[in-house]
Amino acid sequence: MKILPLITFSALALKAVPIIIAILFFGLIIMLHEGGHFLVAKMFDVKINEFSMGMGPCLLKRKKGETQYSLRAFPVGGFVSMEGEDETSEEPRAFCNKPAWQRFLIVAAGATVNLIMGFLTVVIMLAFTTGEDSGIGTTEILYFSENASTCNDGLKEGDVITGVNGKRVLSIYDLGVLMMGDSDGVFDISVKRDGEKVTVPGVRFEMTQSAGQNVVALDFMFRGVEPSFKNVLKYAPVQTVSLARMVYISLFQLVTGHYGLNDLSGPIGTVAYVAESAQTESGSIDFESMFLIMALVAVNVGVFNLLPLPALDGGRLFFILVEIIFRRPVPSKYEKWVHAAGLVLLLGLMVVISASDILKLVRGEL
Repeated sequence: MKILPLITFSALALKAVPIIIAILFFGLIIMLHEGGHFLVAKMFDVKINEFSMGMGPCLLKRKKGETQYSLRAFPVGGFVSMEGEDETSEEPRAFCNKPAWQRFLIVAAGATVNLIMGFLTVVIMLAFTTGEDSGIGTTEILYFSENASTCNDGLKEGDVITGVNGKRVLSIYDLGVLMMGDSDGVFDISVKRDGEKVTVPGVRFEMTQSAGQNVVALDFMFRGVEPSFKNVLKYAPVQTVSLARMVYISLFQLVTGHYGLNDLSGPIGTVAYVAESAQTESGSIDFESMFLIMALVAVNVGVFNLLPLPALDGGRLFFILVEIIFRRPVPSKYEKWVHAAGLVLLLGLMVVISASDILKLVRGEL
């Protein structure tokens, strides 16, 4: 019988830790999302029949009071089953019998908690920012690399980038998203220079290829600021908003055909990406990159759930808003049909994306 050396166990542990953290974080996102619905529903005295982590067949269940708490087989979501949520009910405490504003807050609570979670993750990430030119990244150009083309095209050290092709830049994440997938690498860059707003037209960036996509290569470094309490509170909201914008821009690019379904990732791919982002070449854990991906995932879940699509929280919020505006609810049977059709499509999409993630793992693409 061979005994693995201690160094092998250490290497395995270093690889396993990011994966475990990623799985726990993804589970935490789901738990807090459903917990948001649960707590606000309890606050308005709504009868809750079941609180479930996961979807599909039930693995474990326990009833406490009037509510059954369940753990289900597939960790791709969860739900809070409220009395009268999808049908009429004579129960005074049923969801359907509560005022519209209370139902709105209950439905919006899950995504709101995820957005708060994303913000707090950004706060933690910024508080522990380290590295060369260490500090919280700003959009101020610190210095250029040798033979930088952008310097020759009119950008200068000390310029604070405020826009790309007329679109506002709030943080360095906005810069990356607005330049993502460009074909020629030429942009009109708006900057703040010596207290004045200046637009530098036709700035050319070098282009590289990554995973079959054109990627803009920056030839300058940004200035970092000290991760003090004041600076963390200053930059965390801005960077959280940038992550939310990243979701909307990416969805728009998906709808317009810039990206395909192969570029999407589900829970499997998300865990793989979080784990990969945490690994450095030396084998240590890169917590800064890991927290960035975690923040993006949390914000992504929050923003995506607010989209006015059937079966999502945003779809339910849309029907409640219609009720508030026209002072009469949409007939429950029609709303139920819409959400049922949306759920079928959403589950089908999840199956396709999960299968794609598995294939990527097998091919070593994740």
